[in-house]
Amino acid sequence: MRRLLVVVDMQNDFIDGALGTKEALAIVEAAKEKIRSYRVSDVFATLDTHGEDYMDTQEGRFLPVPHCVKGSGGWMLRPDIAELLENARIYEKPTFGSTKLAEDIREISKREDIEIELIGLCTDICVVSNALMLKAYMPEVPISVDASCCAGVTPEKHAAALETMRSCQITVR
Repeated sequence: MRRLLVVVDMQNDFIDGALGTKEALAIVEAAKEKIRSYRVSDVFATLDTHGEDYMDTQEGRFLPVPHCVKGSGGWMLRPDIAELLENARIYEKPTFGSTKLAEDIREISKREDIEIELIGLCTDICVVSNALMLKAYMPEVPISVDASCCAGVTPEKHAAALETMRSCQITVR
């Protein structure tokens, strides 16, 4: 069975920038080790990507903190993560989940047996959104999340998101 890794939004703004947390900083080394454990051809990554008009969007009205504006330093992957993802497939996404990522992985699942593991930021927003979208696109594909390689907006929201994923038949490791 082919194992795929989805690395969600390991961008500067979520690690030590506009929306960074000490919990996000704390997972960086574990995330790097996880990425190294996969063949680069089996690694997919997402980039939260907003425009200069972010504050005029629905998300901007609910979360009024400009972040991950395309081309900014905060939008960039953390350099040591970027180095590991140099040849990975990277998806820019304007919202929490990436339909293109889910569609592309579903195409792979039609040709071969796969399982999917997710890591990244933030557990309670983009990780859970992508995990649930992947589950909706491929209900019979085993999907897991490595909790030690994820961080939420707060530790409590991280735990709540993990429980939500467990409820939806996503394995939490």
